[in-house]
Amino acid sequence: MRPPQFREQPPTFLNYLVHLDKLGTRKAQLKHVNWILTRISKHANLDKPEEIDKYISYLQGSDSYKANLTQVYGQYCDYQKIPYKRPKYNKTAKPIRIPTHEKIKMIIAESGKTLATKLTLSLETGIRPVELCDLKVKDIDLEQHLVYPTTAKNGAPRTLKISNNLSALIQTHIIRKNLNPDNKLFKTEPKHYANEYRRVRNRLAKKLNDPTLHTIRLYDFRHYFATMLYHKTRDILFVKTQMGHKRIENTMIYTQLLNLNEDEWHCKTAQNVQEATNLIESGFEYVNTIGEIALYRKRK
Repeated sequence: MRPPQFREQPPTFLNYLVHLDKLGTRKAQLKHVNWILTRISKHANLDKPEEIDKYISYLQGSDSYKANLTQVYGQYCDYQKIPYKRPKYNKTAKPIRIPTHEKIKMIIAESGKTLATKLTLSLETGIRPVELCDLKVKDIDLEQHLVYPTTAKNGAPRTLKISNNLSALIQTHIIRKNLNPDNKLFKTEPKHYANEYRRVRNRLAKKLNDPTLHTIRLYDFRHYFATMLYHKTRDILFVKTQMGHKRIENTMIYTQLLNLNEDEWHCKTAQNVQEATNLIESGFEYVNTIGEIALYRKRK
């Protein structure tokens, strides 16, 4: 059954968007709210919750999608002081799949210089795509190899460590693009970043005839980071801080995703400081020293 049509009306929510903008709402979120309110205002009167609920109930979509619509509309009603009781739509949590390090590296290797730098930053820091797109040059400390993102979703501020190799990639990018401290590090929006990633991923999947690559989402880089960080530290509070989570419940999921074979390891040796440094930056951990040879290992 098709949803009822309502005569198109002038957008009555512009003041609400201005209000959100003054509160410092991110541009991506403003676009999201604008898209939702624009869509439903073409089918129902925003000042009449019963029409909104009827329209949403007719929509072909998941309960999670409908819950998102009613959440945005409910916040609009709060601003307009319109009484509104949100209908119950249960959000269905999708299972998180953690990609292998090898496949992530294959996708990065398939990417161009700028995308490879962005993906490496996502991999090493677990930064959200929206946070990455908001980064400015001055948010990167290349000498100390640190990133200071503006945390999204009202999360806690955090400082993220990056490798020497990634610092070099970012420095090359800044020089190549002739960027100033107040410039955005990457001139892109989250939607464009995601589309660019999917094009490269899908191209690689076709080239290698590997359909499993299609299942690796851009956000899975963040999930991989969190899972591996917990695996290395077993410190859930540290992982919470590094992820920029406000609630520990959002972090606890990564303790359940860890499903590694305890007996499978990559083993390497180091005979000097530089070799040891390279192994540590690649995720290897020190085990023991035999004679003058240091042993390191990393789970497969």
